[in-house]
Amino acid sequence: MSSKVYFTDMRASAKHESLPQKVNKLFKAAGFAKLIAEDELTAVKLHFGEKGGTAFINPVLVRQVVDRVKEAGGKPFLTDTNTLYVGERANSVDHIQTAIENGFSFATVQAPIIIADGLFGKNYQEVPIDGTHFDSVKIGSDIANANGMIALSHTKGHILTGFGGAIKNLGMGCGNRGGKQMMHSSLKPKVKGEGCKVCSTCLKWCPADAILIMEETAEIDHDKCIGCGECTVVCPTRAIKIQWKSETVDVQERMAEYAWGAIKDKLGKVAFINFIMNVTPDCDCNAWSDAYIVNDVGIVASTDPVAIDQASIDLINGQTGLQNTRLEQNFAPGEDKFKGVYPETDHEAQLRHAEKLGMGSREYELIRI
Repeated sequence: MSSKVYFTDMRASAKHESLPQKVNKLFKAAGFAKLIAEDELTAVKLHFGEKGGTAFINPVLVRQVVDRVKEAGGKPFLTDTNTLYVGERANSVDHIQTAIENGFSFATVQAPIIIADGLFGKNYQEVPIDGTHFDSVKIGSDIANANGMIALSHTKGHILTGFGGAIKNLGMGCGNRGGKQMMHSSLKPKVKGEGCKVCSTCLKWCPADAILIMEETAEIDHDKCIGCGECTVVCPTRAIKIQWKSETVDVQERMAEYAWGAIKDKLGKVAFINFIMNVTPDCDCNAWSDAYIVNDVGIVASTDPVAIDQASIDLINGQTGLQNTRLEQNFAPGEDKFKGVYPETDHEAQLRHAEKLGMGSREYELIRI
């Protein structure tokens, strides 16, 4: 059975067609207000971006969702969990500070920020899921305890999963730091010696002290490595490589199981909005935003996380790819843009596994508003 996905494009010629107004119309058309009861604590799950990045969801658009939740009688709060890697969001103090500096102040968004897994990422609830990889998952306590959730996801590429949308926002974004380690645990990067410049950048970002700097190259101690993949992202010469073909499928399936754990006790109380704008080749966890690989497409809304991600991928693939970006092939409409950036990554593995878990359907009806 196909799920409904509501879509609005980027065009506007009057005030009532502005992007903030389009978010409001999507919220109404998708019937999200019916999912919220009086005085319910509603988590607005999003990514606040790293310092230096600019592609995250605009706080002005987030404000529209906050206002609609309040109108429905709910009590919204903005939330995310702390990062596994060493950066500006590894503890809740720095995380909140970064969010405010990126524009998510109370004055702008009119909702408090609560980092769901506590000061150091140790606050979680064990949620049983009976999955393929996990019997239970560690979900940030304040997300687990919320009455409902609206997941706002910026669609983009990702060096480990190929594509990031609602499923990634739920899985990686709702698991606590220990859960993130469990999701990444099958990845064991290797240093391609001739490309390594011994700059020590990877050493600074490794949360497990698993990198050794030798005379001519860096080396990774696989007994210590937790597979977070941060060294692959920050290496300026791309000398650190993931063994892509099997490991990334495993990571995506683990991520999908965490996504299921984040919502399985809130069925009928969860909604999703994907912003198909600023489609960068990398995740918003980077402290930069590379050139967009396609033009902005629009915004989609649904109560089905699998359908909304499938629709987002299809809408992106329907665009003409942009030259002078990380996109190296598949420029024509209909060709897979994420394969054009990460040709060895099967980014649809997360959708297949999520559908298998019963999270939703890859079949959808696109309703334009």
